[in-house]
Amino acid sequence: MNERIFFNHEKLKIICEDVLSTDKISKNSVDLIVTSPPYNVDIKYNSHNDKITYEKYLEFSNKWLSKCFEWLKDDGRLCLNVPLDKNKGGQQSVGADFTIIAKKIGYKYHSTIIWNEGNISRRTAWGSWLSASAPYVIAPVELIIILYKKDWKKNQKKTSDITRQEFMDWTNGLWTFHGQSKKGAGGHPAPFPIELPKRCIKLFSFVGDVVLDPFMGSGSTLIAATLDNRKSIGIDVDEEYCTIAKKRIIAETNILEKKLNEMVVKI
Repeated sequence: MNERIFFNHEKLKIICEDVLSTDKISKNSVDLIVTSPPYNVDIKYNSHNDKITYEKYLEFSNKWLSKCFEWLKDDGRLCLNVPLDKNKGGQQSVGADFTIIAKKIGYKYHSTIIWNEGNISRRTAWGSWLSASAPYVIAPVELIIILYKKDWKKNQKKTSDITRQEFMDWTNGLWTFHGQSKKGAGGHPAPFPIELPKRCIKLFSFVGDVVLDPFMGSGSTLIAATLDNRKSIGIDVDEEYCTIAKKRIIAETNILEKKLNEMVVKI
């Protein structure tokens, strides 16, 4: 596979490259990053090993978080969707470990949103069944850790498009909505629902801002960004997933149809 710009539109760009090696994003150019990285729970991705030691996983996470830190503007923000914890392959405090890594890189911590997805499929063991000997406890929630680079307050005079009700509901840090089925995301093995990036984008960015997802997958972040009038960039190392994302984006946003209609009007 040749490294390249997979899809280029005036409102969005898909980069089919490794997040750690791409040079196609300028430093200090991104307003908001919304992403859900691989969880290292042995999901069968095409081009990523999702079963490495936890130490190697944290090393990898440190590397891509460092790249993202360079890409963010000084008032840029990161919405990081990760598990609270995991017990597959050993119990680990994933959310806490990511927060520690990010703060060591230079990110500043703002808050954490609890996503009550209601998915208990991550449970792989009960521990000591019906006994206090060694039971396992696993919460069916995920986190959206809110981090920023230097300045939390944005001083630009830009347009916010969030409604009064959305603002009241979403500033409550407990979000409840369902996850995304694989079938509804073109068969990608680990999609997240459009609702997640939609809320992050409307709550933490202005109209016209640049939104990045360094693990684009099936394209949910780019769909939400396009529908809410942001510019967006998606990175994914796998060509098949880039194809899935491109098809979903075109189908759900009609960006190519809109562009064609604009050209017809100009003619």
